[in-house]
Amino acid sequence: MLAIAWIAAVSGSAAQAAERPIKIVALGDSLMAGFQLPESAAVPAQLEQALRAKGFAVEIVNAGVSGDTASGGLSRLDWSVPDGTDAVILELGANDMLRVVPPEVTRKALDEIIRQLKARNIAVMLCGMMAAPNLGPDFVRAFNPIYPELASNHGLVFYPFFLDGIAADPKLNQRDGLHPTAEGVAVIVKRMLPKTEELIALVQTKRGS
Repeated sequence: MLAIAWIAAVSGSAAQAAERPIKIVALGDSLMAGFQLPESAAVPAQLEQALRAKGFAVEIVNAGVSGDTASGGLSRLDWSVPDGTDAVILELGANDMLRVVPPEVTRKALDEIIRQLKARNIAVMLCGMMAAPNLGPDFVRAFNPIYPELASNHGLVFYPFFLDGIAADPKLNQRDGLHPTAEGVAVIVKRMLPKTEELIALVQTKRGS
């Protein structure tokens, strides 16, 4: 009887874990926060809606802070990513690039964020950024490899360029030419959806193991 009760309890706990919504924190800067957009139009909200429409039980928390750098994200990591988080979508580095922060500083901060999240058994999806060509070839050569190399070194789900499909398109960006409109966000979400599903699959695998 005790053995049967134990098996039932374990099975019940596994079922509850499978049913619990996957909690994702979207850790980023103004591109993630939804600069000048209503909360419902920002990437986390649109992405959650798209995933739920496909039948995924997810909750995505918007932890984007306008103006934040990779180092800033590291400094607030503990309170931005609370206990109980299953996965993080990491989007930082655009402000580092715009401010011409030494690429090695950006790389070190991102690497430490990833290491700390992995130590907490939190799955990570890294969103890449690319340097503007006008910053010069030396900076571009040092900055652009940061993301694919970190993704490869840590075995992460990797979305190569967060602004893929909207960069430099005036129809999909606000007047500043840097931040997407709600329509631009919709393009981002559509393109990154398959990689986000890959991230969710990792979480589901961990829960089932």
